[in-house]
Amino acid sequence: MIAVDMSAIPVIAIFDVGKTNKKLFLFDENYKIVFEKSARFTETTDEDGDPCENLESLRLSVFESLREVFKLKEFSIEAINFSTYGASFVHIDENGKAIAPLYNYLKEFPEELKEQFYNTYGGEAKLARETSSPVLGNLNSGMQLYRLKYQKPNLFKQIKYSLHLPQYLSFLLTGKAFTDITSIGCHTGLWDFAKNDYHDWVYKEGIAEKFAPIADADCVLKNSEDNSNYVIGIGLHDSSAALIPYLVNFTEPFVLISTGTWCISLNPFNNTPVTDEELENDCLCYIQYKGAPVKASRLFAGNEHEIQVKKIAAHFGVNTSVLKHVEYDAGVINKIKCNPDIKNINFTRHQSAFTARDLDLFENYTEAYHQLMLDIMDQQVQSTNMILKGADIHRIFVDGGFSKNPIYMNLLAKEFPHIEVFAASMAQATAIGTAIAIHKCWNKKPLPADIIELKYYSAPHHISL
Repeated sequence: MIAVDMSAIPVIAIFDVGKTNKKLFLFDENYKIVFEKSARFTETTDEDGDPCENLESLRLSVFESLREVFKLKEFSIEAINFSTYGASFVHIDENGKAIAPLYNYLKEFPEELKEQFYNTYGGEAKLARETSSPVLGNLNSGMQLYRLKYQKPNLFKQIKYSLHLPQYLSFLLTGKAFTDITSIGCHTGLWDFAKNDYHDWVYKEGIAEKFAPIADADCVLKNSEDNSNYVIGIGLHDSSAALIPYLVNFTEPFVLISTGTWCISLNPFNNTPVTDEELENDCLCYIQYKGAPVKASRLFAGNEHEIQVKKIAAHFGVNTSVLKHVEYDAGVINKIKCNPDIKNINFTRHQSAFTARDLDLFENYTEAYHQLMLDIMDQQVQSTNMILKGADIHRIFVDGGFSKNPIYMNLLAKEFPHIEVFAASMAQATAIGTAIAIHKCWNKKPLPADIIELKYYSAPHHISL
């Protein structure tokens, strides 16, 4: 019988696997980080010479990291779970061995195969609408299997299961293969949202049989090789995991704007089907961990911000770090608005008006930066408005980079004066959400109410937009 150290802190181990950084966290029962480790792997290439994840390095890292934390006597590991980036399959054979590279979702999809697929199944608009997935090539992960069937039929025949990456990592420890609804339901092109089942094309092409049984996000399993008491989750898609802390903390309808390179507006309370127009404007549906659809819209605003900040800094001869500390100034905004030389410029989802601005019209970098944020906000309002329908939204939460930007937050509050706007901060939202998904299976304490820190922004009435 194994002796148990009663003073050891009960923890859950979470593998949070991004495209660049792979992290392991230990959270205590209050969801405080008590251990953290990160790693980065050099990419390898697939048989076509395209870059892809080094699957063997990732596999070895999981086992090595677990060996390391199990040696830490101050912790008692009660559970393990996984979250990873989406649109990525690991194809395993009957023996559970990976038999193909983990193809990169940015890999170019063959044009002739794309035409064959959409001509067969009714066209891009029809498939996109029924699967709530914009046409995105290999980012529609179902298309990766379609390609294998027609370009690599021998490999396709050998596949026992195609597991999304979170479920493959769980499989490594449990030997049990499952499919997770949060991974299926994220722009894969696989799921018919009206039928709540795989789309007809998935059955007709013999692809449905390549998927393991669907399990609930709170499903837990035992380790396949020892008699330990810890449980193992089946893993989640990272975007869905990041939404979980908000879903468990707030019951009134809300929208979450998750900001980074992409600004993704998520509305878990909007059940309306995605229209053709919305799909054309990068609107789609996710499936959250309880199985309900989440209306989402995407904007490349973080990337635009980074590009234009460099442009402003170069023009005014300052370091880009200076622009990180520009405070919100209503007087500057009113001055810009009253300047007849600074005209309204048309913008699109793909390009802000600032791209066409003449920086010589601004007296200093402070004015130019405020104008940049005004132009980004025009895009943000258009993007967020697309998913606000269908529910009486009471709150908007903003997390990520822009939540710390006072100009962005004040402008957002002004644009939505009848909705409470909050900047939300939380250490490692994706990892915490992945832990919360199986809370009842490892944690004896109730969920703490202070996981998310909120800062309220009231609409500034002294500016006119």
